[in-house]
Amino acid sequence: MKLEKLFTDQIDEIGDQHLSSSRVTPMRPDAFDLSNSEKILLIEEKMREILYVLGMDLTDDSLSGTPTRVAKMFVNEIFSGLHPNNKPKASSFENKYQYGEMLVEKNITLYSTCEHHLLPIVGKAHVAYISNGTVVGLSKMNRIVDYYAKRPQVQERLTLQIVEELQKVLKTKNVACVIDAKHLCVNSRGISDVNSSTVTSEFGGRFKEKDVKREFLDYIKLETEF
Repeated sequence: MKLEKLFTDQIDEIGDQHLSSSRVTPMRPDAFDLSNSEKILLIEEKMREILYVLGMDLTDDSLSGTPTRVAKMFVNEIFSGLHPNNKPKASSFENKYQYGEMLVEKNITLYSTCEHHLLPIVGKAHVAYISNGTVVGLSKMNRIVDYYAKRPQVQERLTLQIVEELQKVLKTKNVACVIDAKHLCVNSRGISDVNSSTVTSEFGGRFKEKDVKREFLDYIKLETEF
């Protein structure tokens, strides 16, 4: 019993401290052996069991379709970023107009899921790069954020993955990302602190320079009015 409690306490500590053991999303080698349709059927079955164990009456009209809805949502929506086929094609282009200053895409809406409690992470991502001869379409930056967000995540890893993907696409280290997000595993359970948010950042290449970093952070604070 003591060993069991120690193991349980360790599990709780990892989740509450938002610790991550991997820089990449932990995936099994056989992760995509099953089709999406097969995964939906299996998840539906397991979700039905979970709701049954919780004591829910699945013959009720409101609940009868819940296992199917949850299974489809998991596979086709909130965890769709797990499948490499859904990775956005973010082609880069020659910087023909010779724009050499910083480009910032700020206030990118971010919806993700905490991998420790499977509760929502909701916030904003701010992404920037300085061209090294190539540029990328603005919407592709949003799509990259969305792709890596749509999986069980840790915010620190998500921040790194966004930067590293854009560095590959743009063939430059001059990429930065700041994420400010609320974690419902903190806001709605455990400490239940509804006001706190989590800020993470990753600065590559020239963004490590004090003045360049400060310029980026100042752009984030600008009010956008229409």
